[in-house]
Amino acid sequence: MVTMIAAAAENNALGKDNDLLWRLPDDFKRFKKLTSHHPIIMGRKTFESFDGLLPNRTHFVITRNENYDPGKGVYVVKSLSLALKIAQDLDENPFIIGGGEIYKMGLERTDKIELTRVHESFEDADTFFPDIAEEEWKLTEEVFHEKDEKHKYSFSYLTYERK
Repeated sequence: MVTMIAAAAENNALGKDNDLLWRLPDDFKRFKKLTSHHPIIMGRKTFESFDGLLPNRTHFVITRNENYDPGKGVYVVKSLSLALKIAQDLDENPFIIGGGEIYKMGLERTDKIELTRVHESFEDADTFFPDIAEEEWKLTEEVFHEKDEKHKYSFSYLTYERK
């Protein structure tokens, strides 16, 4: 099973200038809980937005740059297909974690989407999550989180499974 995990605004905004548009500590905790001990697949820019390797996860970075060397502990691959093939040999549930182009490429190869829907729109974003076609996906779980002192925006955890 391939799972895509993301946090996107009401207008599908993901980020701007290779950074998130919000900080939601509870969403970070959920991301860590769901992806720990599984391969994570991402584009180069997403990888470079991290401070370092995320603990307890095997990292796959997709790039066309044949000389890209992020260091020890990272698989560098030329395509999503190759990343998925290797990742699924290691673990039955790899996660696609971004960015925007990788999400677009991965949507047709994904079985499940774990989406945090941020209840706000961000018009100045430069990266967006693809539309989720209702005829292809079934919403199987929804959990609302009100804004509070740690969370500037309210949000919902949405789980979609392919029909």
